Amino acid sequence: MTTSILVLVVLTARAPAAPRDGATPLKAGIIGLDTSHAVAFTKLLNEPQPRKELAGVRVVAAYRGGSPDVPKSWNTLPKYTAEVSSLGVEIVDTIPELLKRVDVVMLLSRDGRPHLEQARPVFAAGKPVFIDKPVAASLVDVVAIYRLARRHRVPCFSSSSLRFSPSVARMQTDPRVGRVVGCAAYSPNKFLEPSHADLFYYGVHGVETLFTIMGTGCKSVTRVRTKGTDLVVGVWQDGRLGTFRGIRSGRGDFGATVFGTKGIVRIDDLEGYEPLVIEMVKFFKSGKPPVSIEETLEIYAFMEAADESRRQGGRPVLLKTVLDRARQQ
Repeated sequence: MTTSILVLVVLTARAPAAPRDGATPLKAGIIGLDTSHAVAFTKLLNEPQPRKELAGVRVVAAYRGGSPDVPKSWNTLPKYTAEVSSLGVEIVDTIPELLKRVDVVMLLSRDGRPHLEQARPVFAAGKPVFIDKPVAASLVDVVAIYRLARRHRVPCFSSSSLRFSPSVARMQTDPRVGRVVGCAAYSPNKFLEPSHADLFYYGVHGVETLFTIMGTGCKSVTRVRTKGTDLVVGVWQDGRLGTFRGIRSGRGDFGATVFGTKGIVRIDDLEGYEPLVIEMVKFFKSGKPPVSIEETLEIYAFMEAADESRRQGGRPVLLKTVLDRARQQ
């Protein structure tokens, strides 16, 4: 507990020095224009008359980025770059140029592999940063990114947008549920990238939903994989079970079934990006991450342990084992 408190103190020590009255908006920059998130987030923040919760942060500059070996990256980069530019955003050629123009950063590159190197100059410049999913392509790089954040004392966080969807966020206190005793979360997982751990690229949406509802404390993971489905079973330290179903065939929706002491509730009314962007605005203004490093590391250790379980033929794998191994590299 003491370590967690110290980490949060360190990470909030360099919050952006910006007016709190909203008179002067924080200038935001984007790294990575190969995802629709760049367009969606910019539209929300750069509205002429944004709603109160979105006011005070405006996107002013962006660096294209892009990965030539990921078709969905280079196929979409020109389109999304043009759309972001049309919203009044200056397109710059390098990350150092971007950092001269902005107060805060959204690292949105579709490919998680370059995130560590793209984040280095951001942390060195002391700019608070939101890192879009996946944090990185491997647990080793996820650990390295958060080490850099601590070393430079720069606030950062990462999250799927589903975490902040109201129907998900309220489950731990929903009177219909009572105390959460289990959860079965699901999401599509057919968008796999060979360079990423299986669940990092898209399965993270369902896994983050699972952790938002269950909380931290997962001890071990077992994975079963068939041609059309992944089923990952997590055992929590208090004996609760949480599962993630990654859908590759059939209908691929997002949602969860929550099991509680008072009732069983199904969630399928998930909202879009606005709740996440509202949390980003709060974060950029306060320097206080809405999701702790410890929880994000546990989420990525869960997904890495799922890969390790698959390699071991479905044997249970301890999250501590994969985290310790990643920290040693």
